[in-house]
Amino acid sequence: MAKGYKSKVLSAGNLYQYFFNSILTKDEGLDAENLTQLALGTLGQASLYRKWPGIKWLLANLAMDCQRHDVRLEQRLFGCRFKNPIGLAAGLDKNGVAAAIWDAFGFGFAELGTVTWHSQKGNPRPRLFRLAAEQAALNRMGFNNNGAEMMKRTLEQQKLPHPGQRDSVLGLNLGKSKITTLDEAANDYASSLKTLASLADYIVINVSSPNTPGLRDLQHSKQLHPLVERLRESDNCPPLLVKIAPDLGNEALDDLARFSCEEGLAGLIAVNTSLDRLGLEKRVLSQTGLSLEQEAGGLSGVPLRKRGVEVIKRLRQTAGPSLPLIGVGGIDSPESAWERISAGASLVQIYTGWIFQGPDLIPRILEELLSQLDHHGFQNISEVIGSGAPWIQP
Repeated sequence: MAKGYKSKVLSAGNLYQYFFNSILTKDEGLDAENLTQLALGTLGQASLYRKWPGIKWLLANLAMDCQRHDVRLEQRLFGCRFKNPIGLAAGLDKNGVAAAIWDAFGFGFAELGTVTWHSQKGNPRPRLFRLAAEQAALNRMGFNNNGAEMMKRTLEQQKLPHPGQRDSVLGLNLGKSKITTLDEAANDYASSLKTLASLADYIVINVSSPNTPGLRDLQHSKQLHPLVERLRESDNCPPLLVKIAPDLGNEALDDLARFSCEEGLAGLIAVNTSLDRLGLEKRVLSQTGLSLEQEAGGLSGVPLRKRGVEVIKRLRQTAGPSLPLIGVGGIDSPESAWERISAGASLVQIYTGWIFQGPDLIPRILEELLSQLDHHGFQNISEVIGSGAPWIQP
């Protein structure tokens, strides 16, 4: 029986807090994007040279800290075996540089990207802002990435096991290039898919980023249908999921849920960042001197938690029990992860919460999920999905 998470003195999480807590507790200081790139550069080298003795030892110790193995957390969804329901959300490892080592942090799966067919620099900087007090972030990155062909080379250099033979599942998140018109969007996505299909356990069609003009128009079923059909023409097309925005109304959510079932999509990912300021309209960014209602970009983190739950509940209600849903947005604790699964998510993803909380967040979530299974008498995490089972305070 899980007894609740207890961190070791020299755990990865404690070391993370020691080095980064002073940065993450205030908006100012080291630029958020620079900090991310510094970390990814280090992780990328570790992934590429992970079999070197010193790096192999460090990763093994990281895995001992962060991984938790229990058959009760395992599921098989859209042909993939997930060893636990906690995944890394898209947006952090845009170019797949650390693809081979995300499982060492305890993730059951990782979603790489968003990647576009054409490489692109993204929007002007500054474009990523910490909201430390709110445990949130504002980003208007604009799909900055090296392009699909470069991602393929990056993944091949890491000599990853083939899909289905990996320690954890890898999804690839595809977006539309900014220079591509909406009329040509299907061909743009298809070019990326053709290049990357053999490397992906699943593919995500990202039509919900607020930072590429016109992209969210593709969320409507009339526009989405030809896009899905075009991608399915690709040889050996992996399972297809669609990532949607939190700012859709109930009718649009119902339409997407029905569309996904009728089209036989592998699942829906809900939600992306929000254009709604969620009560933080007057919050001023010290870096720019402007309020959030004056700033462009999508909001992520804790303020998105409530809306994320609402969207998952609505999708599950409309789609029924068979369509896999991946919940993301505002998950930064065991309770918020359980809440999303209980509302109807088969899997959950974290990003902003993981940055603020550090590596201990994953083992803490996994151990507390097991504790909740014990409290409720569930035999497997799949029994929790859409059950409405409440969080029981330890």
